[in-house]
Formats: sequence, C-alpha cells, structure tokens
Amino acid sequence: MISSHSVSIGFISKAKAYAELLKMRLSLLVAFSCAFGYGLATHGNVNWITLFMLTLGGLLLSGASVCINQIIEKDLDKVMTRTMHRPLPTGRVSVNEAIAFAVICMALSFIILSVYTNTATVALSFVSMVLYSFVYTPLKRVGPIAVFVGAIPGALPPLLGWIAATGTISHEAMIIFSIQFVWQFPHFWAIAWVADDDYKKAGFKLLPSGGGRDLNTAIQIMVYTMFLIPLGLLPARFGLTGLNSAIVATVCGAAFFSQTFSLMKTGNRKSALRIMFGSFLYLPIVQIAYLLDKI
Repeated sequence: MISSHSVSIGFISKAKAYAELLKMRLSLLVAFSCAFGYGLATHGNVNWITLFMLTLGGLLLSGASVCINQIIEKDLDKVMTRTMHRPLPTGRVSVNEAIAFAVICMALSFIILSVYTNTATVALSFVSMVLYSFVYTPLKRVGPIAVFVGAIPGALPPLLGWIAATGTISHEAMIIFSIQFVWQFPHFWAIAWVADDDYKKAGFKLLPSGGGRDLNTAIQIMVYTMFLIPLGLLPARFGLTGLNSAIVATVCGAAFFSQTFSLMKTGNRKSALRIMFGSFLYLPIVQIAYLLDKI
C-alpha cells in the first residue's frame, strides 16, 4: 500500500522537475523584460491587470520555448556536465510529459495574450517561440550564426511589452529592442566561453572567429559591449527617458565594457565568468533605471 507521504513526496518531486523545465531564472528575465517594455510605453498609466497577465503570458511563452529546446536536445544534454541532471536526461520527466507540458504552457500563453493584449503581440510571440525553439536550437550545431538568430527572440520581450501597450512598433520600441539585441552577443559569447568544453561534447558552435577562445573572440565581445554605451543613451536622446537613467546606463555600460579588457589580456575562464555575471547585472539594472526615470 502506497502511503500518502510517499504520494506527497512524489508529487513535490514531479512539480520540481516541471519547474526546472521552465528554466525559471531565464523565464523570469523574459517576463520582466515584457513588463519593462509595457511600463515604459504606458508613461505611468499602467493597467495592472494587463501588466500582470502580460508578465504571466511572457513567462509561460518562455517556459514553452525552453521546454521544446530541452526536448529537441535531450540526447545532447546527457553528454554535457552542465545539463546532464536536467529532468529529461535523468528521466524524471518523460518526453511525452514534456511535450504535453510545453503544449499546455504555449496554449495558456497565447490564450492569455489574446485576451489581454492584441493581435500583434500574439503574432510576434509566436514568431519568437518558433525562432528560438525551431531555428536557433538546431543552428547551435551549425555555427555562430545561431547567436545572431537567437538574439532576435532574446531581444523581443521588451518589444512585446511595448506593442501590448501601444499596438504599434515605433522608433522608441526599436531602441529598447536594439539595446537588448546587442546585449545578447557578449552575454551569449561569455557563456559559450565558460562552457566551451561542455559545448564541444554536444557539437555546439557558438563562439565567433572560428569558434576559438582566442583574442579575436575576446575583441568581438569587447566591441559589442562597447556599442551598449551609446545605445544606452538613445532613450534619453529621443525623450523616452531622462538624464538620470542615461547616467546609470553609461556607468553600467562603462563598467561592463571594462570587464572585457581582462579577457583580452588573460583569455582565462575567470575573466569570461566576470563578463557573464556582468551581463546578468547590466540588463535589469539599466531597465529598472529607465522605468524609475518615468515615475
């Protein structure tokens, strides 16, 4: 006879596995970026129900996309140290269960976005999911073009938020899209540098310049990081935000940029880790600064 305690433990274990499929840290960042775009577009006149449902829809959309990614790469995840303990490689969730979970998350996301936003937001959300799950994912084994393709859905969340609020794609919307788009490159490449040995086991080719952890790759990381400094000033230049956030964006951009010199000098994993963690800090800090400048 199975005890209620065993059933409870089994349920908790399964729920935890499904939560891991969502990649909550990544999905929450996507959800926050959607909320950021919406908040910036509404000029403080926020419909809190719409904002909440947009954020939830963004989280579920990201969850569905990364779940599909894990289904496609389940055999590759088994050979990489960083991914071998995920739910699918370990068998804690079956492929059929993961497919059902992805479909449910995707359906709920599109239903929520259809009810609380507009057609353009739903359509762009669909494009984002397709690009990430079915274009970027297989391209990871083809070459560095995958990073460019992956940067598009990676930069769409703030644009989705803006369109959800306004129904249009304006030059202001393209500015916040561009900042997040360019940010993707040093972010992706720093991760790829740190995980290069693991990625090679799966045949992933994400680093530029022939895929090497070399000076050419470090220079490209530096160049894209440098571009973030002038890009960070554009919201103030076009009246989207003010001087305070421009100062914050410049300081954060300069600090992020300064981290790349150590990588060019040493080429070691520790320097790449600093850039990786710097990328995790840069985007939310700058986006929060932009939002606070609107209050």
